[in-house]
Amino acid sequence: MSAPSDDDTDSELRKYAPKWSREQPATPTAERLRQVSTSASTVPSFEEEHQDRRVRPLWPGPGPEPPARREDGLLAPIGQMALVAIVAAVVALLIVFGKPLLEGVSPLNSDSQTKQASKPSDRLTATDAPANKALVPAAGIAAAPGAAPSATAQAQAPLSSTQGQQAALSPISKPLGQEGSVSSAFRGVTDSEIRFGISAPFTGAAKELGQNMKRGIETAFNVANAKGGVYGRQLRLIAADDGYEPARAAVTMKQLYERDQVFGLIGNVGTPTAVVALPYALDRKMLFFGAFTGAGLLRNDPPDRYVFNYRASYVEETAAVVNYLVKVRRLLPEQIAVFAQQDAYGDSGFAGVEKAIRSLRGGIESPILRLNYQRNTVDVEDAVAQLQQNNAQLQQKKRLPIKAVIMVPAYRAAAKFIEKTRDLYPDMIYTSVSFVGSTALADELMLLGKKYATGVIVTQVVPAVDGHSSLVLEYKSALAKYFPGDAPDYVSLEGYVDASVLIAALQRNGPQLDTERLVGSFESLRDLDIGLGTPVTFSRSEHQGVHKVWGTQLNETGHYQPIDLQ
Repeated sequence: MSAPSDDDTDSELRKYAPKWSREQPATPTAERLRQVSTSASTVPSFEEEHQDRRVRPLWPGPGPEPPARREDGLLAPIGQMALVAIVAAVVALLIVFGKPLLEGVSPLNSDSQTKQASKPSDRLTATDAPANKALVPAAGIAAAPGAAPSATAQAQAPLSSTQGQQAALSPISKPLGQEGSVSSAFRGVTDSEIRFGISAPFTGAAKELGQNMKRGIETAFNVANAKGGVYGRQLRLIAADDGYEPARAAVTMKQLYERDQVFGLIGNVGTPTAVVALPYALDRKMLFFGAFTGAGLLRNDPPDRYVFNYRASYVEETAAVVNYLVKVRRLLPEQIAVFAQQDAYGDSGFAGVEKAIRSLRGGIESPILRLNYQRNTVDVEDAVAQLQQNNAQLQQKKRLPIKAVIMVPAYRAAAKFIEKTRDLYPDMIYTSVSFVGSTALADELMLLGKKYATGVIVTQVVPAVDGHSSLVLEYKSALAKYFPGDAPDYVSLEGYVDASVLIAALQRNGPQLDTERLVGSFESLRDLDIGLGTPVTFSRSEHQGVHKVWGTQLNETGHYQPIDLQ
């Protein structure tokens, strides 16, 4: 009797299988062997094996044959080893590339890493980085007017790659007695310095004005830096020579903003150059502080948000001298003429004289003789000829001649005009606004002879340099220390006062510095006493700190003596 076949055995056992299995057609033994052989010869990939495991149903059919299970056991360790290798590679990459990124932002979040980065040998300053790369433009960071981001908000804000580099490169300085410095990504501000710019003439006919203004600012900066700076930051002044020409001022302003990346401007010299420089600064929301000009374009009502002036205006200077000539020297308004530069500077001064005379006449307009000359020249011949012609006509009409000339010039043109007219009119009264450059004018006139200097009046926006006020004494001491051999000067004294007021505002501002926050600090500055004899005060509607005008007059030795203009 033959043994039962596999097919018969299957049929017998089949009745004990689940219903779904019984309903499937039987598979011959040969076919099953062929299937097993085929599956054993095909080794699935790691991904395919795990994918099969994910989609395999609970009851897929007949259980897998033993050969397939042996292959599965062999592949599992290989797949696990591959997975571990991939994870290890990812971790290694994070360690290699993630560490510099973490170090880039650590100055904002970690005191310990900040101290490590503060070693001079281990860091770079912002000036070592390429221009326009390491610092973020002000327009991209400045807060809305009246609101500045808190230190916490800045620390939590995501940093761009450029900002991260800047934070990592910024050095830290913590002078004795001051708060720890705070990181800043604002243009011109690093952990170690604040950069300011000045556009002024350092060559040409008005070079003494720019040189003295720069010297006065740097003197005050040096005094502050010797005491540790402002919240650990040293004050730095970057100068650009515009030659007192508007076209060149357009170039210097772009240079200071784009290449030198200055935080703001201080002490820019001149009105015609301000016509170009001021709109450029306002468009970029840059601080425009302490310009050496009394022109009305910097004194709008309401004031421009980013413009602050220390000094009295030309309107105030010319009003003071007109009142002096009429009420103290007893001249008639028609006996006053104006010698002015033929540009925005001269226009501003002439407008001030017109306004003062109109006020004295109860609002009645009257013609005023204006004698012009071209900027950056000493060509005064036409002005002299015009004065002679006008006086000859007045004499023919039996009217009083011109007895006083209010000058709105630069010092060399003023000296040349006095030289050409002093012998013609020995009793002429000459006055000038402060922009003339008092010391330079005195030097020019004394070279001509004491008769040309004696009696010349210059209105000032600072106290007398020959005085003994605490401010003047401090200025002279600091000037002698940092610029030995340079004589005290009204322009450099004004620069010193400008910088002193700016430093007071920076100290009030606190360590977290940006333009909007500093504007708020200026507008809250009240009754600041720096030794002027008059307080310095700003507000939201008043961006000129001082309105006082001092009177000075040259004696035969070439020194200015105080005079009362009232």
